[in-house]
Order: sequence, then C-alpha cells, then structure tokens
Amino acid sequence: MTKPIIYWIRRDLRIQNNPALKFAIESNQPVIPVFIKDEFVDKLGAAPKWRLSLGLGYLAKKFKKYGIDIIFKSGSAETVLTELINETEANKVVWGRTYLPPVNNRDAKIKSLLKEKGLFVKSFPGHLLFEPWTVSPKSSEFFKVYTPFWKVTRMKNPVGSETKVSTILGVEQQPKSEKLEDWHLEDGMSRGSSIVRRFVRLGEEAARERLDYFISNNVMNYSVNRDIPSLDGTSGLSENLSLGEISPIECWNAGIQAMQAGHDAAEIFLKELVWREFAYHLAHHTPHILNSNWRQEWNSFPWNTNDRDEKVIRWQQGRTGIPFVDAAMRELYVTGRMHNRGRMIVASFLTKHLMTHWKIGLKWFENCLIDWDPASNAMGWQWSAGSGPDATPYFRVFNPNTQLEKFDGKYEYRDRWLAEFRGKNSKNALSFFDAIPKSWKLSEQLEYPEPIVDLSEGRIKALEAYKNREF
Repeated sequence: MTKPIIYWIRRDLRIQNNPALKFAIESNQPVIPVFIKDEFVDKLGAAPKWRLSLGLGYLAKKFKKYGIDIIFKSGSAETVLTELINETEANKVVWGRTYLPPVNNRDAKIKSLLKEKGLFVKSFPGHLLFEPWTVSPKSSEFFKVYTPFWKVTRMKNPVGSETKVSTILGVEQQPKSEKLEDWHLEDGMSRGSSIVRRFVRLGEEAARERLDYFISNNVMNYSVNRDIPSLDGTSGLSENLSLGEISPIECWNAGIQAMQAGHDAAEIFLKELVWREFAYHLAHHTPHILNSNWRQEWNSFPWNTNDRDEKVIRWQQGRTGIPFVDAAMRELYVTGRMHNRGRMIVASFLTKHLMTHWKIGLKWFENCLIDWDPASNAMGWQWSAGSGPDATPYFRVFNPNTQLEKFDGKYEYRDRWLAEFRGKNSKNALSFFDAIPKSWKLSEQLEYPEPIVDLSEGRIKALEAYKNREF
C-alpha cells in the first residue's frame, strides 16, 4: 500500500491555489492534513484565536467534501508530527512557510530532525507574493523604506500560480484525532462572539466573492473611497488574507487585470498588498520589529507604559470624548475589524496625544482584531508612533476632529457607531453595548463624555517631548 504524505496546515486555510497541498496531491499518495494547536496558537489573542477556530471548522467541512478528515492534534509540533508519522508510516511531510522568525527557527529544527529519520520534508511558499529573502536592493541586504521596495516588487513576478483541485486521495484508516470543539478556542470572546460573527466572511468562497465584488464595483474608485470610513470602499480582504483563506497571488492577478482594463486606481490596491509584504520583509530581516522599537534610539523615549491608566482604559472602551477615535474603537469591538483611516487615527491619538507606548495599542489590537496579522500590526503601530521604519514624521500628529470633518463630513461613520449622537437607532452602535464585558458597566443611556485630553494641548506636549527626546 502507498505510504501517506502529511500536509501540515498553517496559515493557509484554503484548498485552491495552495502550493504545499498541490504538491501533496500530485505525489499520488494518500494525503493526511493535520492542524497542530501548538504554543504559537495558544498565545493568540481572543479574537484571532476565535476567528482561527471558525476558519478551521469551515476548512474541515471543505476537506470532508473530498472524503478527507483534518486531523486535529495539540502539543509541540515536533512531538505531534513524530507520533503521527509513527502511527501512519508516512514518508513525506510538507507545509507552507509562515515567515515569522520564532516559527522559522522551530520549523528549521523540525525539518532537520525529520530528514535525519529518512523522511522527505519540504516547505513551500506560503501567504506572501514575494518571499522576504528574494527582494533586496543592490546597495544593502534589505529595504528599510517602502517606496523603493514597491518599485522593485512591482517589476517582479510573484511566487506560485493559480491552481485548481478536483480530487484528493485519502487514507483508508484515519489516524486518531482530537475534536476541534474540545479546544474551546472561542472562550476568550465571551458574549462578543455572537455580535462579531455577523461581520465574518468565512472561507475561501466568501473571500473570492469579496475579491470579485471589489474588482467589479469598487476598485475604480479605490484611491478616493478607501479613505472614507462610512463607505464600503475597500476590499475587506485583510480578514481572509490573514489566515490564507485566499491566495495573495489571486488578489495580485485580479489587480493587474483591473489595471489592464483601464482602472488606474487598482495600482493603489496593489501597493496595499505590497505594504503587507513589506511588513514581512522587515520581520524577516529585523525580527525585533515584532516586539521592540525598530529604531533602537527610541528605547529611552518617555512613553506611558501603564496599560491600566484611566485614559488608556477610556481609549480601549471608546469613551475618550473624541468622536472619531471612539467610533473606530467601537467598530473594532463590534466587527473585529477597523477601517484603515480609523487605525491611523486611534494609533496616533494613543501614542501622541496620550503619549502611551505603542506596545499597549499593539496588544489591544492583537486581542481584538479578527484580521490580526503579526507583521502588519507591529509595523503599523511603529509607523504611527515614529519608532519604526518608513515612519510618519514625529511632527505629524493627526487631529481626530479635523480628520472627521475631512473624511466623515456628514457624520455617517460617527453616527453608525456612537449611540450617544444620532446613532440611537443604529443596530451597529447599540450592538457595542451587547458585545463589551459587563464589567465595563456601560450602556447607551450614558451621556457622551468630555474629551480626556485637549487636542491642541496634547499635540503641543507631544511635539515638545519628541523635539526634546534624547537619542
């Protein structure tokens, strides 16, 4: 009997356009897909962990249509794979790369150990267009600024290609498996899960529909509408890309085709895809960007590091008294996502007006975002704070009120999320009070709070601190 091949599922929760799975299928061996709840899964925040469980449940149903069961195992990846190999007599193991340094080091060790045991082991391009080590300037090892990175990648061919799967050969005797529902990955969401679930677009079919709709209806106005938070002007694909429910090359090809059809704004969409690539490029070459200041000279900057500070808590609760900030923070709690303009505003407000360390914001997003991406999240926060590469200049302090006037002049976004204004009849605004922890003791009956900081005074203090920083 032909020995099986183990396909280790990572951040590639799709069957189509999946290089590692394609190789496994084309080996003409029975395929055993396995997902491992390892230490990296255990460390996930509440919303990403819950969204992962939804994605895995959906993927399991997809595999079931091919007559295949996903094997769910918990423990260290090395131990789980070794035990599964012994149980099934598999002679090959394949997976898609994830590109984060801590995981890369672990994977390299596993690959070496399994090869020593005589197995064929191979990793494949994962959820990126360009693997980080394949893009470099002529003058140095890696790019530190986005614009030249974009100029190079726009001329490169992405890795991989679009492929379709029709059949998958399975094993006659299924290995032992744990039950996904017994892992209780949803527990951290508490009562918020039923609210956020309404906004989830789950699985590769939904992701493809999202892409098709965007290309057909929104890409032509993307350069303008992507900045208007009240509009459905973006692709929304960050949720699906974060878990690999859609291949980035499929998104790239769709953007290229839109440009060829005369929609110049599609280039902005391509740039956003490459911005995500840039984050992984930096995480690969400078791993410290994930958890410490990319610019080491910022280590002595006097940010507030108290995550229980009253103003920080008000920021988390969407009760700062600054409408744009509060609307964005409540959108986050209800949908698990936040408009990109809102992300810039809330990050600037926390790190500059409140002079609070970007790590506190990063951790909050890590716990609340269903489209959480470790590299993009870290780079985005450091960009806003000024401590990162390609950072916003220290003197750029977004004024949330003028930003609201500019991008939400009719207050549609504000009223959609803030019940204290005209959002009393907004289902979205009221849902916030059903999603939040009861311990917050908030209700729609409360008056809208006074601002926790004067924006002008906050800006002046921030500029003084930035100008006087000792590097």
